[in-house]
Amino acid sequence: MMSIIAATQAALAGEMRRDPRIWLLGEDLRRGGVFGQYAGFVEEFGPERVVSTPISEAMIASVGLGAALAGTRPVVEMRIADFALCAMDEIVNQIAKVRYMFGGQARAPLVIRMPHGISRFSAAQHSQCLEAWMAHIPGLTVVAPARADDAAGLMLSALRADDPVIFFEPRNIWTEEADVPNIIEATPIGVARSTARGTDVTVISWSTTSSVAMKAAKIAGEQGISAEVIDLRSLWPWDADAVVASAERTGRVVIAQEAVRDFGFGAEVAATVMERAWRTLKRPVVRIGAPRTPVPYSPPLEELYRVTPEKIVEAMRMALAN
Repeated sequence: MMSIIAATQAALAGEMRRDPRIWLLGEDLRRGGVFGQYAGFVEEFGPERVVSTPISEAMIASVGLGAALAGTRPVVEMRIADFALCAMDEIVNQIAKVRYMFGGQARAPLVIRMPHGISRFSAAQHSQCLEAWMAHIPGLTVVAPARADDAAGLMLSALRADDPVIFFEPRNIWTEEADVPNIIEATPIGVARSTARGTDVTVISWSTTSSVAMKAAKIAGEQGISAEVIDLRSLWPWDADAVVASAERTGRVVIAQEAVRDFGFGAEVAATVMERAWRTLKRPVVRIGAPRTPVPYSPPLEELYRVTPEKIVEAMRMALAN
């Protein structure tokens, strides 16, 4: 058993041993990273491959792009996804577009790590889920694993990709454990995972909410509801075929996301399901997400803000209503 944070450490360290072009840059990396996700890296790989930078996300992203164009494969640490907003010009207008604008003569093989989501008492500027922003940008690959084995496998795939990958990490469940093989293999980008089989309703989610959806499926099962849970794992490209196939089997769909519900990635999933599976749907798609408000600091309000297993079960009941 291995936690998500330990699994990504193992995958990254193993790939750095294999490929000397991979190096790391970001704030506080030489002291192990703000969450300890780089513990021991400077001791093994040295200060030339583990670079602590000034506090400037725009500079960090720019250096990562330049280094990628020069032939290395940087891992760019944004510390928290919210802070990446300071580097949006570099990410959106430069990193994402460089291959297209140079007709394929230049590519940017870099991984941008963005821990995201609600972390206890982190409030409005340290808790956002911005995956819909990134998935909307042509040129960016976007992954959002929810399990340790998937995090490790997707980290390998991201490190080996020849174009930029946004790697969203589920900060709230970083310590959750799963079986991770001794020899980590790459997880294909763009392939969803069915984490629970069911016949009554399909629940689609990603990142932290996939873990919440599994708890909801267990509760629902005790109440006689058979739920199938689809963990997307990748948001671009995303596995629309797997989602549609499950929707056609159950005829009822719930989409659960940690992010604000309005204009979220779940709306894209819902539209695709309605376009491709409308003949077999028995009820309209139900979406659940956070309310349209900043993440509160107050503990009671934070609990109201969160998508919980109980809220997902209630959404299942709405989907099952006649």
